[in-house]
Formats: sequence, C-alpha cells, structure tokens
Amino acid sequence: MAKITFDGIEVEVPDGTTILNAARKIGGGVVPPAMCYYTPLKGSGGKCRACLVRVAAGSTKDPRPMPKLVASCITPVQDGMVVENTTSQQVLDVRKGIVEMLLINHPLDCPVCDQAGECDLQNFAYEHGVSTTRYEEERRTFEKIDIGPYVQLHMTRCILCYRCVYTADQLTEGRVHGVLGRGDAAEIGTYIENSIDKDFSGNVIDVCPVGALTDKTFRFKQRVWFTKPVNAHRDCGHEKCAGRVTLWYKGKDVLRVTARKDEYGEVKEWICNECRFEKKETSDWVIEGPAHIDRSSVISANHYELPVINPQVIADLPESTVRELEKNPPLKLGGPNGTSF
Repeated sequence: MAKITFDGIEVEVPDGTTILNAARKIGGGVVPPAMCYYTPLKGSGGKCRACLVRVAAGSTKDPRPMPKLVASCITPVQDGMVVENTTSQQVLDVRKGIVEMLLINHPLDCPVCDQAGECDLQNFAYEHGVSTTRYEEERRTFEKIDIGPYVQLHMTRCILCYRCVYTADQLTEGRVHGVLGRGDAAEIGTYIENSIDKDFSGNVIDVCPVGALTDKTFRFKQRVWFTKPVNAHRDCGHEKCAGRVTLWYKGKDVLRVTARKDEYGEVKEWICNECRFEKKETSDWVIEGPAHIDRSSVISANHYELPVINPQVIADLPESTVRELEKNPPLKLGGPNGTSF
C-alpha cells in the first residue's frame, strides 16, 4: 500500500494505482478530468493530457518534485507522493491551454450535435476553458465516410482519444476501423470503407467523449435533456452482453438504448448491438426505475428524480415541515438507509 497526499487530502491506495484512480478514491471536485483514459480499456490514457497534475514530492525516499507536469492517468503512485491538482495555478493554466488545443479544429456545432448535453468536451471547456480563441487559421475538414448502418462518424469533431479503437480491439473480432494517417492528417476511418457492424461495435458510441461517433437510430430525434432515462435489464442470449441498460424515453417511446455509465462516464458492463439497436419496446425490458443523473448535468434540468432530504441529517427540521412534506412532497424524504418514505 502507498500513502499519497492529493490536494492536501491523504489517501492510501494499493501499489501500482495511478494518480488519477487515487484521486477518484477521494472523489468530488479534486478529481482531474479525463478525455482519453477509460478504466475498462487496456492501454487507454496518456493522449489528451487533460489530466496533467503537478507532483510536488516524488516519494518519501526521493522527495524532489518532478520537473514537469505528469499525466495522472498513466503515472503510478509512490509512497509519500504529494500531488497538486486544483491547488496548483500552473496546472489550471496548462489545462486552459489543453482546452484551447482540443478546440483548435473542433467545430462549434453544439446546437446540432446529438452529443450536446452529455459531451465531455463541453464540460471540460466550460470548467477549464476561456470564452475566446486565438486561432485564426482554417479548421481541418474531412470527407464524409459511411461506416455502417448504426454508427455515424463526424471526423471533424474527433479529438483522437483512441477509445473507439481500443473498444473495437478488445470487444470485437476483426476490427475494421482505426487511425489512418499521421500528425494533423490523422483521422478515424475504415479500410476501403468497411462497415462497422460487429456484435459489440455499438459500444464505440458510448465511449466517445465527443460527438464524433453517434447513434444513427437516435440521430436528430430529440435533445437528450428532454428525454427521461430509466434503468432496465433483460436476459440477453449473448454470453458477453450484460443486458443492463438505460432506456431514454420521450413520452412512451424509447428513443435510444445505452449501456449504463458510472459517475465518471465510464461503461463497466458492455451491451450487444441487439440490445442497443433492436430492442426499443418497453415490453422487451424489465424496468428497474429512474436512472440517477448528476445534479451538475444539464439533463437533470428536466429530470423527474428529486433530491433527498434526510431528517436524520437535518436535525433541526421542524416536525410540522416533515409532516407537510409527507402530505405534499416537493422533495423526497430519505430514511436511515437511503430509502424514501
């Protein structure tokens, strides 16, 4: 085990843990952003540089600071390490530069992008970017490529995080797409316009942090913040499919099906294309209940899930208020174990 201090908070983690995952053990606002790292995907990380942090002390044995900022997603912890993230002005300034670099060629088409409202780049730019740009040259453009019946590719939005490549490599057999070209000519594409239609190829949509890979069956149908996400499951015949999904409703219609994501936007249980694209009737699923949406997300603006008031936590809550909330609850009341009553 190794003890490190992250933004003044001490945490103990197993040896070999990356700085980013050590920060995630603490949670909250101290966790560095990540645009390319994806825990379930082996080899991911170290490409976008969004998670750069300052190591003020390398270890107990060697307390010297590291000379440059390091990518927290690929740097393992050492006992006695001291890391600065939000407490370092240098890190915050560099992060603004990273945002500027990612947006150099990214089109400002959020009003028509299906990823709007759940885009990691939007969140990253809002939290760490600036409202102006110094870039005056032409943005790069690409010829449109048809990569199959289910996935829409918008290469102009791609930030080359490689998540979709790792997903196809590790979930499907015979990957047909990858990164073509080098430098500023690099792009995601298929060899001789092959179709991306393997059993688990739809998962590239969920791992994409921007709107480069979107669901053709959901294309332009609805803004995500006007939909209602509901958790559901089914017994899928595919042995590798978890069968646990989120259904996105508009009224009684299921507009799309996605794999479930954790608080860091990562999928832990993959789903097959049959569950994702072909099962869009409520009768196909066992409904579990509303999906939790983080309060910082724009999706929560029109969400039916209500915040919880716990009388055990708010000790001075008047009994008359509790009774009134029980009769006409604008908020849910939380019980001792997080249950509502």
